Amino acid sequence: MKNNSIVKGALATTLLWTAADSFAPVYHSTQQQASATSLRSSILADDVIRGTASNDPLSTVADMNDEDIAAMMRNDNPPLPGTIMKMLPKDTFQVDTATSLMYAGLDVAAVVGSMSFLYAVVQSDFYNGLPIAGQALTVAPLQILTGFAMWCTWCIGHDAGHGTVSKSTKFGKGINRIVGEITHSMICLTPFVPWALSHKKHHLNHNHLEKDYSHEWMIREEADDMPPFIKATYYIRMAYLPFLYFIYLFTGIPDGGHVLFYGRMWEGESMKDKLDGALSVAVSVA
Repeated sequence: MKNNSIVKGALATTLLWTAADSFAPVYHSTQQQASATSLRSSILADDVIRGTASNDPLSTVADMNDEDIAAMMRNDNPPLPGTIMKMLPKDTFQVDTATSLMYAGLDVAAVVGSMSFLYAVVQSDFYNGLPIAGQALTVAPLQILTGFAMWCTWCIGHDAGHGTVSKSTKFGKGINRIVGEITHSMICLTPFVPWALSHKKHHLNHNHLEKDYSHEWMIREEADDMPPFIKATYYIRMAYLPFLYFIYLFTGIPDGGHVLFYGRMWEGESMKDKLDGALSVAVSVA
């Protein structure tokens, strides 16, 4: 019984993300706008949510038997997002600010600690007395550890960009902004506000061939007709850092600049929004 519940939970979670990706083009075609302050509304349009589960007899995962699961897995058309949301426990979408800040603090502490230890090692007489090969082998594990800690803070900043570190009606916006500036702008050198802007637009057109943000989607059969520079970025995609990521941030390919504000990402944005983004840039540069 326990194993069956685990299977049901995993199935529901997987289908939620599958459906979110599958219905992204629908949001654009119906001109739906999603709120910038909620993970739920940045992925799912309200009328899609309201119009889904009313005809679905399944209200929770517990109502599903083995035949229901097998039938759903055989169905090539994924269920609507709202249907899957009803299958998940309500506390799946609840946010506890204190818990979020605890994990954010732990990740930041891990970055500070690993960076400090790495710096202490490379300044030591022991390290400087080693041959180059020995130095490389000595710091490689520490660099991997530091990189992992930085990736953890990136994930926290990602949630801050979705407004889900805190959902407090009074302090949530400020908490998400502060956490985002620390984890993205300061630690990962990615201006938080410009990144959050392009990332929200990415979710509104997720996997769309032309309108998606943050990704340069391409059709393999049309590769020979692409500009040489775009083809080059495809062939060196595995060397994303430090090359392509800085190309993405500074040159604005394919969205628009995250440091210099130009391109389609900033079309229709006010001067106030650009000045707000400039604060994030200043934090990264400082």
